[in-house]
Amino acid sequence: MMITRLEDPNDSNKFKTFVTMKQILQIPNPPPPVPRPASPPPDPYFHGAPPTPLRTCNLSRRDLAITASSLPLLVSSFWSRHAQAIEAPTARISTQEADSATGDCGNQPVAQKAFLDISIDGEPVGRIIVGLYGDTMPFGASRFAALVTGAAGISYRRKEFVKIVPSYIQHGGVRSYGVDAELAKRAGSNLEADNLVAEWEALSKKCPGTKNVAGSLGLVIRDPSKPPPKLKLVARKGKLEIDEEEVRTDPNGTEFVIAINDSPDLDASTLVVGRVLEGMDVVEKISRVKTVQENTSSPYFRVAKLIGDKRAVVAERGFNRPYSKVVVTNCGLAD
Repeated sequence: MMITRLEDPNDSNKFKTFVTMKQILQIPNPPPPVPRPASPPPDPYFHGAPPTPLRTCNLSRRDLAITASSLPLLVSSFWSRHAQAIEAPTARISTQEADSATGDCGNQPVAQKAFLDISIDGEPVGRIIVGLYGDTMPFGASRFAALVTGAAGISYRRKEFVKIVPSYIQHGGVRSYGVDAELAKRAGSNLEADNLVAEWEALSKKCPGTKNVAGSLGLVIRDPSKPPPKLKLVARKGKLEIDEEEVRTDPNGTEFVIAINDSPDLDASTLVVGRVLEGMDVVEKISRVKTVQENTSSPYFRVAKLIGDKRAVVAERGFNRPYSKVVVTNCGLAD
């Protein structure tokens, strides 16, 4: 029972009286009760259970974090489905059209023929005869012909194959520094691949399908996997400056590849300049040479390559390199 102290206004002596809560409730003329709002009329279209009142939701910080992290995924998936639903239909190339375009690009007229004599560990294994597309690929065909005949001051003679994979074999070409560069400079040859890149861009627009089909010959002119320049802080004349260091150089357009199978992965880096006319059995013999096993799945290699470590670049060059010495012993133009 709660007791409340009240002050009597008629009491001259200011006597303090104490009354109980029961006496307060028995005072005449109590205040009118506050009317409650009328409940809304029932919805004729809603036949489910009445809504339950809201309750306090006790969530931990972990639950809130999980909910917050999953909300963007739900929103992105919703908008992706919505965009796919309203996306306008795009024109697609049929399989027959793609095959016909690829066939037209792969069966170009041969203007010149060249030969490559191959040896493995000093033992001759045969000759490869290739046809060059001199009419449609003038810069690429002339570059390969100049390196085969030695007109560029240097040639593929006594140069090795540096990479062998199941789909193609790759020759190392000539170097842009040292003795090879000095000999090319004396002969007035340019080892840059600017014209070859322009020709590759024109070929990519003309041929939408796979260019590096089985038996094709191509020059490596680009490196799509090349990382961006590495920034470093250099002190020059008492001031700190930011300098860009190239992780690796661009190809000079002298390395060539011969496709064993259709290799669409080479289309982004290789300019097709010809095809093999004779000697695919020699190419298959080269493909069976034992090579260095790749180690790209190693986490240490991935981290080193991600940060631009030069040791990872050097190690990557050694992957798929043949243990045996596969060399072009002689080369030139064929009749």
